[in-house]
Amino acid sequence: MNQILVTKKLYITPELKRKKKIYKFDFFLSIFLVCILISACIYAEYDRNKSEEVSKEILSDLDIKVDDTTVAKSNVLVVVLNDENVDKNNVDKDDFIEEKLKYTSAEKKTTSEGYNYYTIGTIKIPKINLNYPILEGENNSDEETEALLKISPTKFWGPEINEVGNYCIVGHNYRNKLFFSKVPTLEKGDIIEITDLSGRTINYKIYNKYEVEPDDVTCTTQLTNGQKEITLITCTNDSKHRIIVKGREVK
Repeated sequence: MNQILVTKKLYITPELKRKKKIYKFDFFLSIFLVCILISACIYAEYDRNKSEEVSKEILSDLDIKVDDTTVAKSNVLVVVLNDENVDKNNVDKDDFIEEKLKYTSAEKKTTSEGYNYYTIGTIKIPKINLNYPILEGENNSDEETEALLKISPTKFWGPEINEVGNYCIVGHNYRNKLFFSKVPTLEKGDIIEITDLSGRTINYKIYNKYEVEPDDVTCTTQLTNGQKEITLITCTNDSKHRIIVKGREVK
């Protein structure tokens, strides 16, 4: 009877002690990693908001006068002679007419990474309350473009702003209200307003929207049948594809 009432003792074996230490280590490691992840998210959001402030400062400092006949000039390719896929980093110079023109109105600035760029106009989309300066770099490299995208939507490819051809602009989708995050919500018939440094504003009506693979650059073709077009490029919300929004000048 007394044996039945005796409480059994729990003996902690060396193996149980080892497992306990492992569980404790895993627990504190998980807490540490969660803190790191939260800190990274907070910093990323801070960095995005800071970039937004820089973009708005550029926009507020931009002096566009309607009576100014001087237009910012770009240093990119202006005419494509075939309709094949265009890779902006591997261009056959024989297939293009290239004009190197100097900026006459745009002020040159430099990013924190050391890349020079110009503010060459503005993009405004009333439906999604979007209003940003358009930037353009000097060498059109991927590294330069990525640096500029942290500041504002950036010219990716095409002719001079508001000229005949397909003017392509790329912007980040942060899945919030910043930069091109709301561009995927645009629909056919919506208006994109592009203003150059001469004060000339052209309205472009969206006529197409679709998704492509990240390495598909067929949307940059310059065969527009003599018309002025605009192409907006950003990531899908899952970052697996690209959203392409195409607009044509409203005459």
